[in-house]
Amino acid sequence: MRTESHHQPGKRATGPTIVAVSGLSSNTGKTTLVCELLSRLPGWEAIKLTRGHYRSCGKDPQGCCVSDLLRDEPLIRSGREANYEAGKDTGRFWDAGAANVHWVIVGEDQVEDGIKQALSRVNAAGVLVEGNSFLDYVAADFALMCARAGENKLKTSARRTLERANALYLSTLDDCDGATALKRFMEWRRDLNSELNLNGLLIYTVENIPQIIERIHPVSESLPMTSVSSVSPW
Repeated sequence: MRTESHHQPGKRATGPTIVAVSGLSSNTGKTTLVCELLSRLPGWEAIKLTRGHYRSCGKDPQGCCVSDLLRDEPLIRSGREANYEAGKDTGRFWDAGAANVHWVIVGEDQVEDGIKQALSRVNAAGVLVEGNSFLDYVAADFALMCARAGENKLKTSARRTLERANALYLSTLDDCDGATALKRFMEWRRDLNSELNLNGLLIYTVENIPQIIERIHPVSESLPMTSVSSVSPW
């Protein structure tokens, strides 16, 4: 499949290069992708955004992994001693080679403040940010939307976030090849009652991690971006 990205990434005037990794639904492989990128971007930092809920959201507070951490202000835990735990997302970021990791824990109305505070702590030239909804408040230099190769249970904010994406990344659970992943995703998309508009996004799989890195590097290094008219990963 050949697609064209209408939303070209560009370096912002100040601050670190921001690469956003969001998800079309839950469990789409966002953390795995961030780790793959961190291992190839030495010196970069990572931000994990976690939105918690109070009882008013309809979820049992005891079942929310961060409900007891919610405060009147965003809670940001930076540094290995503050957020490393083997097997957890932040721990995986450290193990993948992150220079620093910032865990942002916020309520629904604290996302903007929390993400901006975390970005102010970044000392590296670039940072990978995992999470949804923060793109409503912060412009990314390159934005990746993760989706499962098969069925996705769309998040409420997914369509809006998809409009800000530069590329779609298809993750797989059974290590199928890129062509099969694309076929499964398109079959699921056709079955939707309403069309999911991909807006000409570039589509990648794990086979195309090197191409993703190639697209990130020019942005990070403030080099002129050449227009990519088409990409055929397979």
